[in-house]
Amino acid sequence: MNYHHTQRAPIHWILHFFAAYFIWFAWVLRDRTVLLAIMSCGGAAFVFLAFAFRHLTVSDDGDALGVRFGPLPVFGTRIPYNTITAVEGGRSSLIDGWGIHYVPGRGWIYNVWGFDCVCVHYDNRLLRIGSDDSANLVMFLRGKISNMSACE
Repeated sequence: MNYHHTQRAPIHWILHFFAAYFIWFAWVLRDRTVLLAIMSCGGAAFVFLAFAFRHLTVSDDGDALGVRFGPLPVFGTRIPYNTITAVEGGRSSLIDGWGIHYVPGRGWIYNVWGFDCVCVHYDNRLLRIGSDDSANLVMFLRGKISNMSACE
């Protein structure tokens, strides 16, 4: 059993818009060196974020579940299957937002778009993975967990 799913999201267009705004503002303020540098760096940061958070890929990496944003593979994590204790479908809320962050009492979230997620309990931690394929991911992970416990 193998799993590989990539969820694409339109959030990168919003980030590109902010990048264009910062770059335009840098052009307007080009005679003010400090503001030019600040706005140019801001624009470059938004371009970087737009390419880093264009999609979220969740895949079977053999002995672990890989969760990676892309196409710039800068942000991601791996969860060894033998550390996963429970998996369930869930929903994130507006306060959870998108991207990567920790919400006290709610754990880590890796989400690129939408509110459907998979709650993965491992090593006394919680990771919520946003997905438009959450039912299949839950089924895959439950199969991996049951195969792991059968081998022990």
